[in-house]
Amino acid sequence: MSKQPIDLETALAAFDEIWSPRIVAHVNDYDVRLAKVAGEHVWHVHENTDEFFLVLDGTLAIALREDGGERVVTLPRGSVFVVPRGTYHKPSSVDGASLLLFEPTGTLSVGDEHDEVPDHVQVTVGQEISL
Repeated sequence: MSKQPIDLETALAAFDEIWSPRIVAHVNDYDVRLAKVAGEHVWHVHENTDEFFLVLDGTLAIALREDGGERVVTLPRGSVFVVPRGTYHKPSSVDGASLLLFEPTGTLSVGDEHDEVPDHVQVTVGQEISL
């Protein structure tokens, strides 16, 4: 990891793949990840960790399955949202978005349980960014 500041626009310009997060920093036992997203991800759940989303550009929708049923939260640019551990969720973006994610190192992008993973979604614990 770099011991210099990382410009997020430069980091985002360094890759094109969607649903394929890049690790830009580590904080204790957590990864700070950048991701480009478009279309739909997959219904999944992280049993032991919350998932933090910050929308850097675009709009992200996150469908949630909760005790009262399903709902969708919409996050415009500059918004943050935390999906609580144990909550099934499915992120999506009609027009595409750029995200900053904060997750424990080693957290799988499709969670502990998930629906069938489509070809456009990478199953990964993140990749170190190459700048």
